[in-house]
Amino acid sequence: MTDERHRNRHRELSDHPTEGLDLERLRYFTQPADGKPHNRHRRRRTGTTGQIPVVRTDTPRPQRPRTDGAQSPQPARDVPQGRVARPAQGTPEAPATRPQPTDRPVRRPEPSADGESVDTFHMATPRRARPQRISPTPPVDHQLDTTRVDPAPVETTPADAPVTSRTTVSPEAHGAHDYQGAHDYQDAHDYQGAPVALESIEPDESYDSIDHDQPISPTRRGRGRTRTPESRRRRRKRRTVLAAVIAIMLIAVVGVGYYGLRAAGLLDSRKDYTNAAGTGDVIVDIPQNSTLKDFGRILADDNVVGSQRAFINAADGQAISGGYYKLRTEIPASTAVQMLTDGTTHRVGRVVVPEGLQLDTKKGIDGKTTPGIFQKISDATSVTVNGQKIGVSVDDLQKAAADTPAQQLGVPDWAVADVEKLNGDHRRIEGLIAPGTWETIDPHMSATQILQQLISQSGQRFAQWGLNSEGSNDSGLTPYQTLVSASVVEREVTKPDDYAKVARVILNRLDKDQRLEMDSTANYTATVTNIDLDGEAYKSDNAWNTYQMKGLPATPIGAVGERALEATERPESGNWLYFVTVDREGTTLFADTFDEHKRNREKACDNKLLTTGCS
Repeated sequence: MTDERHRNRHRELSDHPTEGLDLERLRYFTQPADGKPHNRHRRRRTGTTGQIPVVRTDTPRPQRPRTDGAQSPQPARDVPQGRVARPAQGTPEAPATRPQPTDRPVRRPEPSADGESVDTFHMATPRRARPQRISPTPPVDHQLDTTRVDPAPVETTPADAPVTSRTTVSPEAHGAHDYQGAHDYQDAHDYQGAPVALESIEPDESYDSIDHDQPISPTRRGRGRTRTPESRRRRRKRRTVLAAVIAIMLIAVVGVGYYGLRAAGLLDSRKDYTNAAGTGDVIVDIPQNSTLKDFGRILADDNVVGSQRAFINAADGQAISGGYYKLRTEIPASTAVQMLTDGTTHRVGRVVVPEGLQLDTKKGIDGKTTPGIFQKISDATSVTVNGQKIGVSVDDLQKAAADTPAQQLGVPDWAVADVEKLNGDHRRIEGLIAPGTWETIDPHMSATQILQQLISQSGQRFAQWGLNSEGSNDSGLTPYQTLVSASVVEREVTKPDDYAKVARVILNRLDKDQRLEMDSTANYTATVTNIDLDGEAYKSDNAWNTYQMKGLPATPIGAVGERALEATERPESGNWLYFVTVDREGTTLFADTFDEHKRNREKACDNKLLTTGCS
């Protein structure tokens, strides 16, 4: 109902308070006959079709004004059924106002003395006025105040007789400020200006009123729906959290997808070059145990191939060793794979040291030249890059080995004293470079740096093989002496099964203070090596020729392998003092006496292995 209809109806009812009013209908609502409060008007309202949006304001509901009778309480008298009490006459006092009632436990209306409950309604006509702050008043118990009924005898009237006179209260008797917010209640609109019976009865708020007492939730999609600042804040917070969660999920999905595609190589560039000749030279260092992906990444970074993916596809799972390579830049990936798998032509800084190999190059009686360790290092590091030669020479290595302090060369502590005895002679570091394959000699390093790398890493290998370990050496020799003796064993025989016996012969001769008279020690300093030693080799007076001196040679006479070292540390038991190789298959015979040794030597002469001393 609009405000205009409210005002028109108020105006009509205030001008004619009882004209045209159905008094029987009014009695039906104000004086129940069955002892129960009627709510017919509520059922009618709740039965309407559609949703009726209700907007509730925070304005307190007006209270009926008190009459003078409230100041002069009278004894309670029963009000007969079918009769209404006439209110006491007097000047009405200003109505007290109260704040909007808070939620309280619902109470059913208490029955009157004759068992009937009283249902009251506010029929005052509200007027619009500006809201003003209302001081709170103490809660009141809205019970039927029978003490305010006039104690004069009440004239009885039949129940079915029409009521001809009732006390009415005009809406103009009170100011608009007394009824602020009353227009918010629908029942006030429906019954504006109706005569009010029992004026002294205050409204009872203890019953369950679906119009006023219960909070009314606006329809979910109604046009009258309102939100409090708190609900709007919670709504914004929920939306913010939801947006953040969705954003995080999207980022996670995109990130996982990106890294998944990248790991699968689907996002990699497949650029490849076509000129097999390339544009320039470059030295590429690839660490050991690198994967094909590592190869491709390094080559792409050095501009050898167009992309990592192109190299991986060209390699097709082939095994490639790490190390230093001289390659061409901007070449096809397939060409790069061919260069890397060549093994010799493009490989740089890779040195293979066989067991027994010496530092210096040796020439045999058969005319065959055996490159020494220094020569191998020079060959592996000497390379021309874009017209500029890099690497070290044999002379560079010999000079560094002869003059560089032992500790700066990485010589182990147990060998420093013996090495320093031969300062100025490059052969002082003989035997300190272990046999094996050295994959990563940087051609850009100096001779001293290269020797330091090889000697220090060899010392670690010797330690792993048990040299200088307590309880592992049964020879009674020092670590350096053990290394020297093992180098002789390495050079004397070719079959590893004979290593332990040769080691025992050396120890037996040392124990008897006999010269070792080993051909390998005389050949170490010979210009031309020969298994059938003769002439000047026997007579050469040097620190390594055991034909001319007692004891062990001054230094090892070659690279010492693990098997020879272990055989020297744990020599085989026996009384042998002599041995000789009798054929080219490496068969070696051992003897305790010189006569037995001469017979074994005749066998070597018969096989044309020896000529010197044969009959």
